[in-house]
Amino acid sequence: MAFGQGIMRWAALAMLLAGQAFAQQGPGGAGPQGPTEVGVVVTAEEDVPYTVTLPGRAIAFQQTGIRPQVGGEVREIAYEQGKPVKAGDVLFRLDPETSAAALAAAEAAVAGAEASLTQAQNTVTRYRRLEGSGVSAVDRADAEVALKQAEAQLKSSEAARDAARLILQRTEIKSPLDGVADVAAVSVGDLVTANQSESLTTVTQLDPIYVDVSESSARMLRVRESIRAGLLVVNGTVATQLILETGEEYQGEGRIVSPGITVSPTTGTVPIRLKFDNPDRMILPGQFLRVKLTLGTTRAVLVPQRATNRASDGTLTAFVARDGQAQQVTLSEQGSYRNNWIVTQGISPGEELIVDGLEDLRPGAEVATIPVVIDAQGVVREAADRGEG
Repeated sequence: MAFGQGIMRWAALAMLLAGQAFAQQGPGGAGPQGPTEVGVVVTAEEDVPYTVTLPGRAIAFQQTGIRPQVGGEVREIAYEQGKPVKAGDVLFRLDPETSAAALAAAEAAVAGAEASLTQAQNTVTRYRRLEGSGVSAVDRADAEVALKQAEAQLKSSEAARDAARLILQRTEIKSPLDGVADVAAVSVGDLVTANQSESLTTVTQLDPIYVDVSESSARMLRVRESIRAGLLVVNGTVATQLILETGEEYQGEGRIVSPGITVSPTTGTVPIRLKFDNPDRMILPGQFLRVKLTLGTTRAVLVPQRATNRASDGTLTAFVARDGQAQQVTLSEQGSYRNNWIVTQGISPGEELIVDGLEDLRPGAEVATIPVVIDAQGVVREAADRGEG
């Protein structure tokens, strides 16, 4: 029994010594580890375009519902649905027979009024010549009153004729603007009424087209403060770039036509309207888009986004190599530019920013720096073409 207990004590002692040796060697079992190799780039200050990206929605430049101004039966749909139309093109034709008959009656009334006017004018002329020799002054005055009444009757008849002609013309329903006519909401044979609430179709002008975006009023205040402080330099114009839903950049710049002047009490944003040329009708009303606005240039340090980490509270941090150690810094950014953060505080020009080897890197860790570069695709490579980092 004593012999067995001695063997167990020796085994426990051997396991304890082995554990201490393993702890001294480290996880790899190769003794104490050296500094961690990290890839670094040297930061520099430069003039950077200050760009903000805002979500937006396309709005038709002009859009109108086509409604009849007179009633009648639809005799013809005279346009090709979904195709462009010009202002003045006939879209619908209504039954003209009733209106044509009314116009004919009005024209006959004008002819009768003209004859009555001629007769009254002749009577007045004759009475004026014969006054004092068989025609009294009272007779002449009565004839002149009849002349005035005949003139008024003629004007009334002419107005009724013009109204009847206008009604007949309105049996041809025309487009009031250039645009694209939508599918007709009626068919041949349907009865329509004057000024009805339901439109027969819709004509939409798509070139140019509006894009409405919303900007945070708080960010607008920060931008104004940056301009006053000289941190943001503006040149008097705002460059615009439209990004389609596919991520493709739309060819052609727009311009701001209506800067916002009110702040939404619910969202805290200011509406801004821009106008873009749309000759190919690539942008349609209701389409969701993004708009890049370049407000000016700012003097800042560009920090690759891949080298940073953003905490849940929004704090942006990165690592720099100082005196052989990794030091974590907190950054203040003003937007992004080409996969880089535009950093105005937290890092200085000439610092060694750690962009590679960040896995499990902790503040205060010893590091050995290797100069690297980041290509256009965001791949880290060792400087002087020494292979990938």
